[in-house]
Amino acid sequence: MAGMKEQQFTEEKPLLPEQRGVDSDMQDKGDEASGGLPCPASPVPLNQPPPPSRPTHRWHVIARHWLRQTRRRASGVLPESCEQLMPAGDWKEHDVETPYGMLHVVIRGAPKGNKPAILTYHDVGLNHKLCFNSFFNNEDMQEITKHFVVCHVDAPGQQIGASQLPQGYQYPTMDQLAGMLPTVVQHFGFKSIVGIGVGAGAYILAKFALIFPDLVEGLVLLNIDPNGKGWIDWAATKLSGLTSALPDTVLPHLFSQEELMNNTELVQSYRQQINNTVNQFNLQLFWNMYNSRRDLEMNRSGTVINAKTLKCPAMLVVGDNAPAEEGVVECNSKLDPTNTTFLKMADSGGLPQLTQPGKLTEAFKYFLQGMGYIAYVKDRRLSEGPVPSASMTRLARSRTASLTSAGSIDGSRSRACTHSDSPEGVGTITHTMEVSC
Repeated sequence: MAGMKEQQFTEEKPLLPEQRGVDSDMQDKGDEASGGLPCPASPVPLNQPPPPSRPTHRWHVIARHWLRQTRRRASGVLPESCEQLMPAGDWKEHDVETPYGMLHVVIRGAPKGNKPAILTYHDVGLNHKLCFNSFFNNEDMQEITKHFVVCHVDAPGQQIGASQLPQGYQYPTMDQLAGMLPTVVQHFGFKSIVGIGVGAGAYILAKFALIFPDLVEGLVLLNIDPNGKGWIDWAATKLSGLTSALPDTVLPHLFSQEELMNNTELVQSYRQQINNTVNQFNLQLFWNMYNSRRDLEMNRSGTVINAKTLKCPAMLVVGDNAPAEEGVVECNSKLDPTNTTFLKMADSGGLPQLTQPGKLTEAFKYFLQGMGYIAYVKDRRLSEGPVPSASMTRLARSRTASLTSAGSIDGSRSRACTHSDSPEGVGTITHTMEVSC
């Protein structure tokens, strides 16, 4: 039987710089001088002008801080401190024993009727906080997730503060990492899941769905590459590992060349976070195993004998010019077109869940609605006028709808859309699309 250690998150909101500067220093000095008791106020000379009004200044500071945090959430900029990454709520940490070792799991809520759990799996170089926090902290996403239990899974040894794995430890293969998930599903009493995976996590969730199709109701796969590395790619990765620090080896897997060349604030922040918060020895083991992966054994029905592919609805997501773009296109060609949505996001770089959390939330909402869940979700932006990403509304699907669209960043390519609400509609039924949003 699976064992579990459980502990409750204790969260402390950090003080503003203005609050923890002069005020805290003066308070500490006062406490030391009086043995912990407040110091009596010293008399004020009659000719001294009155001190400036502090409440007004403080409200200005608070307003500026709120505006700065709002802009960060909107732009997907990572907070400076990893301790700020866990959103408010009743989050609990668990260590779940599986046939292939321990898994660190963070969960919020409890199973709700027959609804699936939302289960996430991060990319290599990251963990659930670094990978998904901007996405799940989005205000509209919180409106969605309150209807579901949310379960974040960290690959072995990748969570913040993880102990170094012992020398000689055999890291689980990608197949074994997928084989750990049924224990998690059973342990928490989930009847099924809707998976959200990025990169390596998307590969693991797709493998899980192929082996245990009855446990997966839907998948959102960002930056998935269904192909194993060839000898040339493997040799190039090995050479890069010998000449570069591990974070600089992993970053080209996560971010686009444009982001890396511009050395954006997001890239700088993640280089620091990967170096300081993820155990480098453990990361190297996970990185090596991901680069040793085999092809996902799936093919669209009719293309090969005994073809096997995902049975559940799937939404493939990739950013324009992302390093995984070719892999996602290849994966799309292997999936059932009647069950697949292909979303290509403009101006989103390599990690759309960080740079465009609002638009990805909107797509996820329509994906769940197409599966028959959350028939109505409050959209806080409706009072502000039309939602700018109009093309995203095309993601509202029905099982008998035919919806195809094509787009690009600059809009130079033509866009066509056909919609049929009945099985008698002209053309092949397909939900595969390319959307620029």
